[in-house]
Amino acid sequence: MTLLVTNGTVYLDHRFRKADLLISENSTSVFDAGKADAAAADRVIDCNGKYILPGFADVHVHFREPGFSYKETIRTGSRAAARGGYTAVCTMPNLKPVPSTMEGLNAQLDLIRRDACIDVIPYGAITRKQDGRSELSDMEAMAPYVCAFTDDGKGVQDGGLMRAAMETARGLGKMITAHCEDESLLGGSAIHDGIFAASIHHQGISSASEWKQIERDVKLADETGCPYHVCHVSAKESVEVIRDAKQSGVDVTCETGPHYLTLCDRDLFAIDPADPASGRFKMNPPLRGKDDRDALLAGLMDGTVDMIATDHAPHSREEKSKGLLHSAFGIVGLETAFPVLWTKLVETGLLTRERLAEVLSAAPRKRFGLEEGTSWVVTDPSREFTIDPDTFESMGRSTPFEGWKVRGSVEMTIYRGSIVYQRS
Repeated sequence: MTLLVTNGTVYLDHRFRKADLLISENSTSVFDAGKADAAAADRVIDCNGKYILPGFADVHVHFREPGFSYKETIRTGSRAAARGGYTAVCTMPNLKPVPSTMEGLNAQLDLIRRDACIDVIPYGAITRKQDGRSELSDMEAMAPYVCAFTDDGKGVQDGGLMRAAMETARGLGKMITAHCEDESLLGGSAIHDGIFAASIHHQGISSASEWKQIERDVKLADETGCPYHVCHVSAKESVEVIRDAKQSGVDVTCETGPHYLTLCDRDLFAIDPADPASGRFKMNPPLRGKDDRDALLAGLMDGTVDMIATDHAPHSREEKSKGLLHSAFGIVGLETAFPVLWTKLVETGLLTRERLAEVLSAAPRKRFGLEEGTSWVVTDPSREFTIDPDTFESMGRSTPFEGWKVRGSVEMTIYRGSIVYQRS
C-alpha cells in the first residue's frame, strides 16, 4: 500500500516544516505541502494540525519471551511499541533460554519473525548465563543477528571479563551496551540512598554503584577502542564521567529514561510505601535525587545524554503489588513516553521539539544502525488525555505516570508503508 500523508508539520533534515509524504514499503518521497499527486496513493491521510516524526526507536526494552510470557510477549510488546509511536526496538537478553548461543538466540528470533508488528532486534548476552560473571557468550556466532551485546539486569563485575568482551566485540564490529551496577557498592536495596530513604530509615542504593562501574568501563573502552553505550543513566556523577569521556575522545554514548527526567525521590513522599500500588515507582536504577534529575536534563540539552529509552520492563500484577520495597524492579514505558516527554519537557520549554525528535528517533537509529526512512509517527500536540494503564496494549500495567494529564497523543504509526496503529 502507498500512503499520502498531507498537510502535516514534518521533522525533516533536523527541522520541522510543512510537507507531504508519499510512503510505500521501501521508500518515502517528500513534497512541498499540497504538491504531491493524490492519484499516486492508495489512501490519503490529512494531518492538518499534526506533527509527523520518524518512527521512534527504543534501544532498551524487555519483551520477556521466550521464558516469561506471563509478563509480556513479542506480540503484545510490539503492539505496545506501535501504540507508543515506536517502529524499532532492541530487546534485552534476560530470557529463558538466554541468547548466549545461536540455539538460545534462535528461540527468540523465531518468535520475532512470527509475531512482531515492527522491527524487533535482539541483543546477545555478554556472558553465557547473562549473570555478569560467567564465561563469555558465543559472540562470534550471534554477531550477525544482534544489535549489540549486553548483560542488562546485571553489571559485568570483573574488569578483566569486560575487557575481554570489549576486545571480542570490537573485532566483530559490534558495540558493548552496559547495565552498570557494581554489586560491591550497592549499599542497600529498593530505592535511592537519598532523602526519602532516610525518612523511612531504609538503606538505599548508592549512586556510586552506577558511576564507579561507568568510570571503569569508559577507561576500558578507551583502551580497547570498542564502541560503548551506557544503559539507563540515573546519577549526576554518571553524567559527568560520560561528559569527560566524550571530551577525551572515547567512543561512548548513553541513554536515560522518561521517569528519570520527570521524577525524583522527592516524589516518593506523596505515596505510602506500604501501599501495594506503590510498586509502580520501583525500578532499577531507582529514582534518584533532584540534583540527579537536573543533571540528566542538562546532559540531555548539551548532548552528553544521547537518547531516551524507556527500559520497558513489564511484570505481572502480583509481582508489582507488594509495595515500594518488595515489588519486582521495573515499569512499563512504551505507551507513555512521548506524551510525558512532550508535556513535561517540550511544553515547559526545557527541550525543543527538534531535540525530542533527535533523542527518540534519529540518535538511537544512527548509533545502533537501525533502518531509517520508511516509518513515521503522526502525533497530535494539542490533544489532552489522562494516562490509564487499563488501555495499554502491553500486558504490564505498572507505571508511575498513571493518572497524569498529558498532551501530545500518538495518532497513527506507519511501519514500512502499513498502518500498524491508529487511535480509535
